[in-house]
Amino acid sequence: MKLEGRKIIVNKSSEQLVQMLKNPADYRDLMPDSLQSFEAREDGFKFSLKGMPEIALKISEVSDREVVLKSAASNLDFELKGTMNPIAENQTEVQLLFDGKFNPFIKMMVEKPLQNFINSLSDSLEKL
Repeated sequence: MKLEGRKIIVNKSSEQLVQMLKNPADYRDLMPDSLQSFEAREDGFKFSLKGMPEIALKISEVSDREVVLKSAASNLDFELKGTMNPIAENQTEVQLLFDGKFNPFIKMMVEKPLQNFINSLSDSLEKL
């Protein structure tokens, strides 16, 4: 299952974004209003949103053009990638891409909430 967030312009350099996105605690500021719990860890974070199970993510790759978060749970196989394309000194185009391997039943249940989550993260990033 592949989902894409819209391309947004963030008024920060790609270097500033990478510094922020490699710090697990900084993800709290990007979470939607429905956030119920958030716990930063050394290499990632876990959180829960109203009406959804707890999700644990680990920061698996960081480069000057992308940050990749992967599921920390062995029974779920997915990643959320943030791609960054510098436009100007203090402007970066960002897009969130989700890629998950789910059975059809799980896909049907999670596709809409995941798309809403990606859209909410994009909205939060755009306001930075």
